[in-house]
Amino acid sequence: MRTGVIVVGAGPVGLMLALELRLGGVDVTVYDRSAAPTGESRALGFNRRAAESLDQRGLLPRLGDFRWGPMGHFGGVRFDLGMLDEDHSGVLGLSQARTEEALAGRLAELGVPVRRGYEVTGFRETPDGVVVAFDGPDGRGEDTAAYLVGCDGAGSTVRALAGIDAPGREATRGMYTAEITGVAPRPRPIGERLPGGNMVVCTPMGDGRCRIVIHDRSLPPRPDPDTLTFAQVADAWQRLTGESIHDARAQWVWACGNATRLAAEYRRGRVFLAGDAAHEIPPLAAWGLSAGLQDAVNLGWKLAAAVGGRAPDGLLDTYHTERHPIGRRLIRDAQAASMLYLGDADMDPLRSVLSELVAYKDAAGHLAGIVSGLGIRYDMGPGDHPLLGKRMPPDHELTLPDGTRTRVADLLHTARGLLITTPDNDQAARLAHDRADRVQTITATWAPGHDPALDTVLIRPDGYIAWTSPGTDGDLTNALDRWFGTGRGSDIGGAAVAAQPAGR
Repeated sequence: MRTGVIVVGAGPVGLMLALELRLGGVDVTVYDRSAAPTGESRALGFNRRAAESLDQRGLLPRLGDFRWGPMGHFGGVRFDLGMLDEDHSGVLGLSQARTEEALAGRLAELGVPVRRGYEVTGFRETPDGVVVAFDGPDGRGEDTAAYLVGCDGAGSTVRALAGIDAPGREATRGMYTAEITGVAPRPRPIGERLPGGNMVVCTPMGDGRCRIVIHDRSLPPRPDPDTLTFAQVADAWQRLTGESIHDARAQWVWACGNATRLAAEYRRGRVFLAGDAAHEIPPLAAWGLSAGLQDAVNLGWKLAAAVGGRAPDGLLDTYHTERHPIGRRLIRDAQAASMLYLGDADMDPLRSVLSELVAYKDAAGHLAGIVSGLGIRYDMGPGDHPLLGKRMPPDHELTLPDGTRTRVADLLHTARGLLITTPDNDQAARLAHDRADRVQTITATWAPGHDPALDTVLIRPDGYIAWTSPGTDGDLTNALDRWFGTGRGSDIGGAAVAAQPAGR
């Protein structure tokens, strides 16, 4: 079988990447070694920027009911998001299983095959692609693709097969996690510190379920998740809290350590890494999942352009140059937050100082930008507009020529670039016209309340602003060439799929 891209791993990152590729007109196949979804939900939501990315594809309503978090915290040090100029709240109480189900449902509508029970065992590169070997339900086989992406977790097989080093810090402490029913421990949603640098977390999830997490210094730093029993979890919980949960019913149990690793390369030839395969951190407020979804949205449109033969020189290399520094900062921030979160009483003076600092708007805004993902800025070239290189606020509204109002997020459902220009700037619209297969041009007026300094704006498919007028030193043609290639005016295979809205 020949396909455009093989994605290994059917977790949220792999499914999101497959969706981005399909919207870009690419034939994509997802492989996962598990015969069925695990149903485990190690993350209970994601940050604001990940939510915005799903919103840009019309996917948020598919997730069902969830809550937005009105308070932020960094390593347990709380700060008030309400003091900030824009909303940084993240999604709470949403199981990873529900996120996977929503993404898988959308992929099924688009005809993307998810081949379960297929374990990748090797690959070799050819001049025009990769040949991927696997063990499947019917035995061994090989498939061919233009590119291969490993979204297969911290112990990534693809990363190992590609020979990509992932240096980091070895685990120093372990943790247990379980989802239980039948008992109701006292809620501790952000965590309760206990003497000796221990902590327990209990998050109610509705329907009589709750998630418990145990951070116990006496646990081995690399506990074996395959041999963990619920009795061990219940014993540890009672030892730390005095509460017995032995009569609970465990939906699943899991163990892990606090190791951190960062892949030295996010790309090697025709092989890419995303999510935990690229950056491993201990579970912490769904930071890893949120970053992984952003990897997928950053890579998807670029890889689709390469498969479709319309990628400008160097476009694929920007995946590493943009996301690798994010991964490096993610690990730094996760380590800092973990020290605050799990440290013993010796960390209390630092917590007190930080609590004082986050009462100031600028300090709270900086930490909120880290946690929410809204602080990310990519290098789009010289310019002084404050939004250049940052994500376009998705709720900014436009008034179309027919008088209707629309949000910017709703114009990104097709996963194409977006040029928004005012009726008196027809020159910008002419420049983008011969890239209409890659860039949608919208002539509109900005609704009241937006940044009055923003006139014309070029937005990449991932929602980041590549060019503004005023505020960017280079001209629009250079920005269009850099991100979308020279004008050809030709259609691409799969454009009918790419033009469909992502659905609600």
